[in-house]
Amino acid sequence: MIKEYLKLDKIQGPLIMLDGVSDVSYGEFVKIVVDGHDVRSGKVIKIDGSYVVAQVFEGTTGISTENVAVQFTGKPLEISLSLDILGRTFNGVGKPIDGGLNISSSYRENINGRPINPVARQYPRNFIQTGISAIDALMTLIRGQKLPIFSGNGMAHNEIAVQIVNQAKIEGATADNFAIVFGAMGVRHDDANYFKKSFEESGALDHVVMYLNLADDPIVERISTPRTALTAAEYLAFEKNMHVLVVITDMTSYAEALREMSSIRGEVPSRKGYPGYLYSDLSTLYERAGMLKNREGSITLIPILTMPNDDITHPIPDLTGFITEGQIVLSRELNQKQIYPPIAILPSLSRLMKDGIGAGYTREDHVDLTNQLFAAYSHVQDIRSLAQIIGEDDLSELDQKYLNFGRKFEEIFISQGNNENRSIIETLTIGWEVLRLLPKDELDRIPPEMIAKYWEV
Repeated sequence: MIKEYLKLDKIQGPLIMLDGVSDVSYGEFVKIVVDGHDVRSGKVIKIDGSYVVAQVFEGTTGISTENVAVQFTGKPLEISLSLDILGRTFNGVGKPIDGGLNISSSYRENINGRPINPVARQYPRNFIQTGISAIDALMTLIRGQKLPIFSGNGMAHNEIAVQIVNQAKIEGATADNFAIVFGAMGVRHDDANYFKKSFEESGALDHVVMYLNLADDPIVERISTPRTALTAAEYLAFEKNMHVLVVITDMTSYAEALREMSSIRGEVPSRKGYPGYLYSDLSTLYERAGMLKNREGSITLIPILTMPNDDITHPIPDLTGFITEGQIVLSRELNQKQIYPPIAILPSLSRLMKDGIGAGYTREDHVDLTNQLFAAYSHVQDIRSLAQIIGEDDLSELDQKYLNFGRKFEEIFISQGNNENRSIIETLTIGWEVLRLLPKDELDRIPPEMIAKYWEV
């Protein structure tokens, strides 16, 4: 028999506290009826003997200690899942917000999934083509990888996310077994509308499922949003054998919601006020991506976060970089030059790209070309620093060529239209094109046989 509690002990922000409660579990789903008709939901976040704290997803506005009826359902927060979720838009706890009906399915899944067991993981290898040259050539995304984008306020991370969603191609994936799960936390209404409109115009919406938590939605729902999105991705990947690309933005909003909830609960803060368990909490999200040895499907994760004050040592990007397999860093300097996408090449990397590029995956010259482009562009930065001291006119002829290479590399290779979808062959061809601005004897990272084959093409 389900008990109903008719009196609260205390209300604090989005939290309600009850005393004298028995047989309750951590994370249990709570049904809250206000004034006999307003039904809200929540979950248990703290248990201290018979004292229970629950967070209310819809907020506690209008709730007093005397006008509620609280039921503990005995179940965790679950969402209904079927292939009908594709093309739909939901809020952060899986309720439809697109005017459509609720998902009718007997398959329900707890959103608090577990990270993939390392023993059960299959090593990622297959190349994912995003159509963005800087990513495909220099920080290649591999199927099953976790590759975050480190951005800053006002930069084009939303546009990059949309472009990746619209253009991503996975080897072996077709229209029938490829899906995209898009989760957004704390986004403004105009950003949410931009995402919807962009997916509709590109025709990608039919295989996209969206979970949106808007800026004026409760912060407690924000904490559930990435878990809901990843639960849907796990269903599509491991139950329906689909290749799933998950894009989640903005992890900074998620971490700040976690900090606020931690503060309300009275927990001891750690670096910059974030809870001490931020690392383990982020890892339980990121490590749900990957491939299983006995399943055909895969989950590739691209979390996007905005670095406060463009500080890459801030706890959120710092901890994210420890957990994930590389990062794509956006540059404020390139953004100010009107270069899109403003990807900072040198601090960006993909730790798994070496096993998913080259002969049999992309093209035989990919690895050597990448090494040469990194080396040459790194040398450009040294020459630019020297030019600021002695002036560009006093540089040697070779240094002048490197400066010209740096400009063309940014203008031709990195820069491209937000609807421009380059194949990997086109990308590698452009890479050779900009390298031809340098003397051939400067190509010390490419074997002579590769130079002979591709230099004059």
